[in-house]
Amino acid sequence: MTEKIISRILSIPRIVKRIIALGVDMVLCTLTVWLAFCLRLDGWVALSGVQYVTIPASIAIAIPIFIRFGLYRAVFRFIGWEAFFSIVKAVGLYGLIYMTIFTSISVPGIPRTVGILQPLLLLIAVGLSRLVVRRLFGEAYQRVLRGNEQSNVLIYGAGSIGRQLTSALANSGDQRVVGFLDDDRSLHHSVINGVKVHDPQELSALVAKHNVRTVLLALPTLKASRRKEIIESLRGKRVAVRTAPNVSQIAQGRVDSAAFQELDVNDLLGREPVDPDQALLRRNIKDKTVLVTGAGGSIGSELCRQILTIGPKHLLLVEQNEYGLYAIHSELCRHFPQCINLVTPLLASVRDDRRIREILKSWSVDTIYHAAAYKHVPLVEHNLIEGIRNNLLGTEIVAKAAIDHKVKSFVLVSTDKAVRPTNVMGASKRLAEMVLQALSETCEAPVFSMVRFGNVLGSSGSVVPLFRQQIREGGPITLTHPDITRFFMTIPEASQLVIQAGAMANGGDVFVLDMGEPVKIIDLAKRMVELSGLTVKDESNPNGDIELIMTGLRPAEKLYEELLMGDNPSPSQHPLIMRAKDDFLPLQTLEEHIARLVGYMNAGKVQETKELLSVLVSGYQPSAEIVDFIALRKAELQNESMHGSGGTI
Repeated sequence: MTEKIISRILSIPRIVKRIIALGVDMVLCTLTVWLAFCLRLDGWVALSGVQYVTIPASIAIAIPIFIRFGLYRAVFRFIGWEAFFSIVKAVGLYGLIYMTIFTSISVPGIPRTVGILQPLLLLIAVGLSRLVVRRLFGEAYQRVLRGNEQSNVLIYGAGSIGRQLTSALANSGDQRVVGFLDDDRSLHHSVINGVKVHDPQELSALVAKHNVRTVLLALPTLKASRRKEIIESLRGKRVAVRTAPNVSQIAQGRVDSAAFQELDVNDLLGREPVDPDQALLRRNIKDKTVLVTGAGGSIGSELCRQILTIGPKHLLLVEQNEYGLYAIHSELCRHFPQCINLVTPLLASVRDDRRIREILKSWSVDTIYHAAAYKHVPLVEHNLIEGIRNNLLGTEIVAKAAIDHKVKSFVLVSTDKAVRPTNVMGASKRLAEMVLQALSETCEAPVFSMVRFGNVLGSSGSVVPLFRQQIREGGPITLTHPDITRFFMTIPEASQLVIQAGAMANGGDVFVLDMGEPVKIIDLAKRMVELSGLTVKDESNPNGDIELIMTGLRPAEKLYEELLMGDNPSPSQHPLIMRAKDDFLPLQTLEEHIARLVGYMNAGKVQETKELLSVLVSGYQPSAEIVDFIALRKAELQNESMHGSGGTI
């Protein structure tokens, strides 16, 4: 049978294939009835008279049962043991009915044993027919696919997930498993599902021999430290490193390359997560009414997910972006259907004092997580006044409303950029912290606290999704500076630590999360390129795949970031959370300065606003350059007006 003929057969519409299969089963019913008579009568016989009734009876009983049991829904070339079990059940029911009819009713010329023999023969015939099709067309299908583009893959991990994955990939067509890699020496050189298990030391040789393009990690329970070692060992091997699909996809029996998952951000960090303190997680959430501002953002949405797993009395989602609110509310309803009535989405701006107070009054809120903020440094620098209004005044409005409505706990999600800031975003967040510190001195409730941390991997605007997109597009990857470093943490880990830190607060506390070691961004970019099976294009490798381009530091961007302010940070009861001691102004003095700041902003005085910020926020030294878009446009219009009014006298 040529590959051309096979391709044509395989391209026949499914409905036609089902009709053919049904016709074959009708023929098998006829043949097995005849064979049953031959076996019973000890010779080749021709049916006659009333004996012919057994054939339409067999077809009339068998075909509806086969349809009911789904025997024509399976793709025969991929048929497995589950489908054969369905055949046994269907023919078993058929045999029970057929045997009951022809053994209980005495018909001259029809031996009763035919009613017993024929179902047994039919079971063998139907089973063999499926097996023949699977054997013939399944292997031929793979040969046809191998004539097309097919990628060779290695699976790292010969455990249960890896073994299931080989079977699923065998049916996919676009992937061919050429070997397992496993750390277990006892498995080396053994064969599992027709695939040999190799020592990981053989990786380079296997890649060269089989032109391997992808290594799939099937290691769901491995420790993060060992997983990081394995991933690092795969760098520079010109193979794309991907994570195996989830178990439900594998269980469906067919997996293709589209199901391969990008490495988790945890894999890029190699951090060993610390188990959260459940008592701290529950303290301000369990059976309490919780409000999250900025609920549609990266941190806000993850806080909502974490909160629902803890069991609040009610969760209020406050968000000014309609789509962001819709997206997180829809997701929570899908993933937590039992909590649909516990979640309320509320369109609101944190700068709308009346609306915020109305919400707090209506629900008697116990805990607030204030995550609403403009956080993208260049955008806030270019939209300076709106950035300060949202980050500073929005925080002040929600905090004062919380005092008046007797909220018990208020946690501000802050940033490492608030430490000796070089940009408006960081300065506005530090000033928001100072407001909470000052308010904490004047009231017992709520218990105010703020939590600082660095960049979260995977959030909107973070480098990981940006780099992934640039790699998919073939490059180049853009970086602002070769020496720039950042602290990183995953969104779930950061959110859990924010909740735990808030639960430890006594009032006015500034908490700092242990972000681990700072990561050099250029190293992260190179790692992502190499783990995509590509190489970096540079002077030492001019024929590489992805070029790294330096665009220069953006306005007010830091090369390095600090997490602490003060010389004596103190530990807390959690190993990844520390307390910082920061100076702040008394509330009355601070409010007087903020009133001046608001006056400057209302008048559109950008330069005066920046200068006053630098007076209020320790360490903030703004650049003399004004990059606010409105201020720049005003200057342009003024210049045009001056030049336009000039002329000859």
